Amino acid sequence: MIRTEHITKYFGNLQVLKGIDLEVNKKEVVSIVGASGAGKTTLLQIIGTLDRPTAGKVLYDGQDVFRLKDRQLARFRNRRIGFVFQFHHLLPEFTALENVCMPAFIGRIPRREAEKKARELLAFLGLENRLEHKPGELSGGEQQRVAVARALINNPDVILADEPSGNLDSKNKKELHELFFDLRDRYNQTIVVVTHDLELAHMADRMLTIRDGKIL
Repeated sequence: MIRTEHITKYFGNLQVLKGIDLEVNKKEVVSIVGASGAGKTTLLQIIGTLDRPTAGKVLYDGQDVFRLKDRQLARFRNRRIGFVFQFHHLLPEFTALENVCMPAFIGRIPRREAEKKARELLAFLGLENRLEHKPGELSGGEQQRVAVARALINNPDVILADEPSGNLDSKNKKELHELFFDLRDRYNQTIVVVTHDLELAHMADRMLTIRDGKIL
């Protein structure tokens, strides 16, 4: 479903990625590991179209996404990619329900439809009694589950997760790791996760290691 072809990335004179070729199949859970500074997050951001490569291609179902114009690319990202970050980036002034609905509103999905889907997702994630709570009233694990629901609201083709359990305690970390595989089974999700957590990495269908800007 996703293919990268010889992705290179420079920041000034520093080459961070040195010709990355990879494929991710539909419904596959792939983990990417490596030392800090190896290029894991840079690669994930390029796959997620948040950053452009210096050279190379990213293809979704054969479509070269970086040939799209900026507005088309933003629409593609909103509809087809969901993001989960280490820092959940929830909007503090909005409730859990409203936070989950945000990508749907950006995608111009009618409010009633968006809220119905958000309620279903939050219920699936065990947060049906926390809909009207703001982020400051939720635990760290609950906040991250709200972020997962937000990533799923537009029925994306792929979830990209960057150190998703990095700020969680061991109990919430274990629950989040198991959740990714529940999502794959229930929603046919494809998931690519960058992590330092080897327990999560080894749970994946495939584990890729980046070292010095290359996949070993």
